[in-house]
Amino acid sequence: MIELQRGDEMPLAREDGAPLGRLTMGLGWDKKPGAGFMSGANTPDVDLDASAVQFAGEQLFDLAFFNHLETRDGAVRHLGDNISGRGEGDDEQISIDLATVYPRVDTMLFLVSSYQGHSLEFVRNAYCRLVDENDEELARFTLTEGVPRTGFMMAKMFRDPDNADGWRLRAIGQGIAVKVPTESLDVLQRFV
Repeated sequence: MIELQRGDEMPLAREDGAPLGRLTMGLGWDKKPGAGFMSGANTPDVDLDASAVQFAGEQLFDLAFFNHLETRDGAVRHLGDNISGRGEGDDEQISIDLATVYPRVDTMLFLVSSYQGHSLEFVRNAYCRLVDENDEELARFTLTEGVPRTGFMMAKMFRDPDNADGWRLRAIGQGIAVKVPTESLDVLQRFV
């Protein structure tokens, strides 16, 4: 497993160079104790949402998120919305079948956004991780600092210019002003 830092890049390939097929992007987080407008039991949960946004060139192609669970090509599926971050392990997951991504799609952005507009300063232990079809963790990106934004651009997956069948992953790690991806395409296009 590789712990990614902002700007790190890696090929999405097996040790023999063959491209990976099915992957899962997992997202996990916990609410900071006492975070929110009031402290105590009535403090609202922090509802983070994982999204995958596909681009063909600079044009939006499709997306998978809590309100649209699967891309038209069926290659990217959101596996369900967690509105609290409670529990162990991944709180939300997005599955990706790289072999069936529509050929025009050359970039996929993976982001986290706070549906209710909470600042990401309200969360702790936030991470995203990439797991292969054998449930082996390939890479992890940990959100280690409080981000005074409602969203976080985690990573960019893009077609490998040196391998026609391959993909690469680049950790971005930047706070962004976004609550729902469909309302923030101008912000997202900067990362394509």
